[in-house]
Amino acid sequence: MFTSVRSRLRAAALALSAVAALGLGATTTTGAAAAPALAKEGPTSVAYVEVNNNSMLNVGKYSLANGGGNVFDVAVIFAANINYDTSTKTAQLYFNENVQRVLDNAATQIRPLQQKGIKVVLSVLGNHQGAGFANFPSQAAASAYAKQLSDTVTKYGLDGIDFDDEYAEYGKNGTGQPNDSSFVHLVTALRANMPGKIISLYNIGPAASRLSYGGVDVSSKFDYAWNPYYGSWQVPGIALPKSKLSPAAVEIGRTSQSTAADLARRTVSGGYGVYLTYNLDGTDRSADVSAFTRELYGSEAVYTP
Repeated sequence: MFTSVRSRLRAAALALSAVAALGLGATTTTGAAAAPALAKEGPTSVAYVEVNNNSMLNVGKYSLANGGGNVFDVAVIFAANINYDTSTKTAQLYFNENVQRVLDNAATQIRPLQQKGIKVVLSVLGNHQGAGFANFPSQAAASAYAKQLSDTVTKYGLDGIDFDDEYAEYGKNGTGQPNDSSFVHLVTALRANMPGKIISLYNIGPAASRLSYGGVDVSSKFDYAWNPYYGSWQVPGIALPKSKLSPAAVEIGRTSQSTAADLARRTVSGGYGVYLTYNLDGTDRSADVSAFTRELYGSEAVYTP
């Protein structure tokens, strides 16, 4: 039985601290140039990390036995939230105390990954308050939230934003139901704000099925889209080339090694360019990781504490 990824404890959606103050600040440069990643051939590997329980640094602890390249190319901070301010009737970007801690300690939690050549992206998730990516009431409201996102990417030196349209509870607190224009306006504004950064789509929820409005299709503005159901194969329904899609999705430690290997073989044989993993923790998962790296890259994975 397939398990929706957000059997994830949902802890990221449990608000623990005040709305994060946003503003322009430090960029991705930190005085030390990022070292080029050792070359590897094969799909882009993505690792979501539940930062309520685990360290982002775990993503950088896996390399390929053959050649020494990084196993993972993209690390996703899971997760910030889209909250609703009932007094101003506006959506607000929110960080619980664990997400805030990662961002505040970017020098030790994010830069080491970037210096290995690993991109670090912030996932944004609904928080049971009625605000979501699919119900902005106007283009101006969508653009205002896009600015909060892009300002955060700039301030903390991140590499992009991941959209996960779950747990919004559209209609709560007097908010509107999903509409066709909202997500199109949001993605259009965000891409204009950060043309060189990653925008990825966790292919679930009302937003994922509302990518076109008024003659504008935002599909091409995404860098990646992936299947949201771990242990399964499902091609995301978005008009992107195979090189940007992950029909495979695995939960490390829960998806069996045989299934992870089979999904990796299908990724390669089908010509897809991305392989999605979730819930990388702090234990040695080299056996689970090797199950898919053997198929994706022809190499075992090595764990270095």
